[in-house]
This record gives sequence, C-alpha cells and structure tokens, in this order.
Amino acid sequence: MSKSRIPDELRAEIIAQFGSRCAYCQTQQKISGIRLTIDHIVPEVLGGTTEKSNLCLACWDCNLYKAARISAFDDKTQQNVRLFHPQQQVWSEHFEWSADSSLIIGKTIIGQVSITALRVNRAELVISRKLWTEVGWHPPKR
Repeated sequence: MSKSRIPDELRAEIIAQFGSRCAYCQTQQKISGIRLTIDHIVPEVLGGTTEKSNLCLACWDCNLYKAARISAFDDKTQQNVRLFHPQQQVWSEHFEWSADSSLIIGKTIIGQVSITALRVNRAELVISRKLWTEVGWHPPKR
C-alpha cells in the first residue's frame, strides 16, 4: 500500500491542533529546530486512514520508534498494551513531567508502555529539556 499525501489544509489543521509540538514527547518545533512530521496514529499498513481523527504531529524520533505499531508488549503485565492515541486520549491523563521537567513519567499503563516504546526520555532529549527549562522554554504551555 502506498503512503497517502496529506493535503496542505489538513496538515495545517494538525500543526495548529498540536501547537507545533510532538504529540508524544511534547518537543516544540520552534525550540528544537527540527521540523515535525505528520504521523498516522494507526498506520496505513494496519488500515489507518488519512483523516484528522487518525493524524497527529510527531518528531522524527518518536515517529521512527513508533514505526507501524499501535501497541507494545509490557514486561510487567505480560500483555500487549495499546500505545497512547493523541486524538482519542488526553496527554495529561497518561503522562506528567518530573519535578525538573526533564523526564516524562507515565501515570497509566498506556503512558508507561508508550514512554518505553517511543523512547520519549532518550538521553539527548532529556539534556535538551534541562537546558530549555533553564531558559524558560520548557515545559510547553498547554
């Protein structure tokens, strides 16, 4: 199956909806200097459609680690758990920032599994978050 082209108007809606930040790790495009991409939450290869309800903004690393998955195996429960769905779930219900705002902490099993699967606390991002926090650019305002 070939990838769908996302119309410019729909792309602009998704960028505005997610405030130009990654729906998963919350990295802001304006401070990272890295252009974000549109992610099919349910990948096209799994039947996902190119509709607003199935699209979000993602940084390249989160998108890469998510790949063509909608779930990941949880070692603690020994179950496959659905990954966070940015269009159907609220980020703050599944995640929170650590006291110094450098780490994302999972509040639910969905949050915990998504953190591990997407590696949202990768070392280089944690370092950047610390620096961004020092200058008042992080965490992003809702």
